[in-house]
Amino acid sequence: MKYLFSFVLILLIQVSFVSCLAQARPGQVKLVGQMKDVMWKGELKGKILLDTIANKQHLYGIGPVEYLSGEILIIDGKSYTSTVISKTAMRVEETFNLKAPFFGYAQIPAWQEIVLPPSIQTIQELEVYLDQRTKQAPRPFLFKLSGIAEEASIHIVNLPKGATVRSPQDAHQGNVNYVISNQSVDIIGFFSTEHKAIFTHHDTFLHLHLITSDRQKMGHLDQVRLKSGSAKLYLPIENTNTEY
Repeated sequence: MKYLFSFVLILLIQVSFVSCLAQARPGQVKLVGQMKDVMWKGELKGKILLDTIANKQHLYGIGPVEYLSGEILIIDGKSYTSTVISKTAMRVEETFNLKAPFFGYAQIPAWQEIVLPPSIQTIQELEVYLDQRTKQAPRPFLFKLSGIAEEASIHIVNLPKGATVRSPQDAHQGNVNYVISNQSVDIIGFFSTEHKAIFTHHDTFLHLHLITSDRQKMGHLDQVRLKSGSAKLYLPIENTNTEY
């Protein structure tokens, strides 16, 4: 009995230790699925049901809807999906009842606010700025940006039902592009230098989704020109040693 008690105690300690390791630190990005499996292997079925994410407080995330039928953005615990109605109209709804073939998310309870330099107005300029500013910080990471978009181009994936996907060109069938002008927006972004084709396209370190402040338009961000001096960047504070 003594040995059995000791064995059970050791087992409980090990399980507790593994459980602690499995818990993500604040701000740590969790990735489910891979972009390249969707684009090149046609794995369109959802690999995560968003409603099964246990802790939705301070939750942020981005990805497409399964079967490439829409876009997803989670911002501060609220989940939005956008779907195509027409070439000029979209539907934006708030729901966690969504599945995604690949998805990135994190709980971020605290942010460091940074006034973005007026010279940073485009995605390319933002990418360079983030790479330089966060070299000593944990990567990958999600970030938030709020400001005025003088002009932005977003798209919503809208793959025809039953379509076969074996290449990025196939995956982009049915995409609908929308233009946003002079609107207040929030952008949730993913940054990594190590996740090309996994969670970013092959030519960028960024994956970005934009939603207007009135929550009427949302999609994958392709291009943007921010109003000079209007934007604030929010970087995750993952621990007391995080410095930007």
